[in-house]
Amino acid sequence: MRLPGLDSLRAIAVVWTMLFHSFLVGGLGDDWQWAQQYGWMGVDLFFVLSGFLIGLQVLAPLARGERLSFSDFYLRRAFRILPAFWAVLAVYLLWPGFREAPGMEPWWKFALFFVNLSIDYGSNAAFSHAWSLCVEEHFYLLFPILALGFARLRSGIALALFCVALVLGGIALRSAIWLHFDALAPDYNWFVEEIYYPTWNRLDGLLAGVLLAAWKTYRPASWGRVAARANLVFIVGLATMALSFWLFRERTGLLGNSIGWPVLSLGLAMLVFAGTQSGSWIGRRAFPGAAWLAAVSYSLYLVHKPVYGLVAEHLGDVLERIGNGYVTFAAYGIASLLAAALVYYAVERPGLRLGRRFRAGRVPHAAVPTH
Repeated sequence: MRLPGLDSLRAIAVVWTMLFHSFLVGGLGDDWQWAQQYGWMGVDLFFVLSGFLIGLQVLAPLARGERLSFSDFYLRRAFRILPAFWAVLAVYLLWPGFREAPGMEPWWKFALFFVNLSIDYGSNAAFSHAWSLCVEEHFYLLFPILALGFARLRSGIALALFCVALVLGGIALRSAIWLHFDALAPDYNWFVEEIYYPTWNRLDGLLAGVLLAAWKTYRPASWGRVAARANLVFIVGLATMALSFWLFRERTGLLGNSIGWPVLSLGLAMLVFAGTQSGSWIGRRAFPGAAWLAAVSYSLYLVHKPVYGLVAEHLGDVLERIGNGYVTFAAYGIASLLAAALVYYAVERPGLRLGRRFRAGRVPHAAVPTH
């Protein structure tokens, strides 16, 4: 069942990210500066949504005492992620003119989802936005194993301590990295390479989403009681987001990169919670076009940066002479949507259908009992 509130949030996430990446083509002017500045937070919204939806998928059978099929989970993820990713990666490799930047890391770093842990961002920025897919893949790999372990342990205290350690450990690690590299002031992009991209620094959003899923799965009565106040949660979430904007007023500063990530993730988790409730302002109905944008959001995320580069190359001078941010964003946005639709209908959706047929024809195996 599709939830219109989550469709709206996913659509907002991808458009917000696109606004941020407009810096690649010189920005969209003062009219869009307020949205561009914090557009990188769209990726964190994707992380919270992913943590919640994947958390439900894994935790629901565990809560019922059923066997968790690792093979089915990983196959579902593979057919969801890999076809479109491989198709876009192939275009990057075979057509250098498609790249939004001249240099690109070796293909194997992308194929192994390793590029976020080893990248020379200053020289090889092309397809660097695949860093977030690497974080997601690492999450897909490890989360079912951890979930099964805690299900067998059956200790709420152990789970709470693990989550607290993960948050506090992330704060301490990012702070230590920031203090170390800021003092050295090296001549490379240490913020991107050492803090922003590595998986171990970006777990707050995924954790927030998983905790939402655990709450819904294991404490449905409590979830239902709070659901009656979903609009209040939405308002508090917006206020928490405002706090995160203040913490990240200097995006590369110590304050944001120490405590800012868990605060941001908490605010986004509140918005996601409200989005799951059909009676909330955001969950009641999706805005027009949100469901389609949500459906193509993955393909759109993959292709929008190289399309920006192509539009800038062929129409950049014309758009600069027009000098209107709305017209500029429309040009870049429409081109990106057309490219995303091509990838979605030609590759991503057929891959999903193929995955469903393949999984339906298999006898479930490699399942592990929860107790």
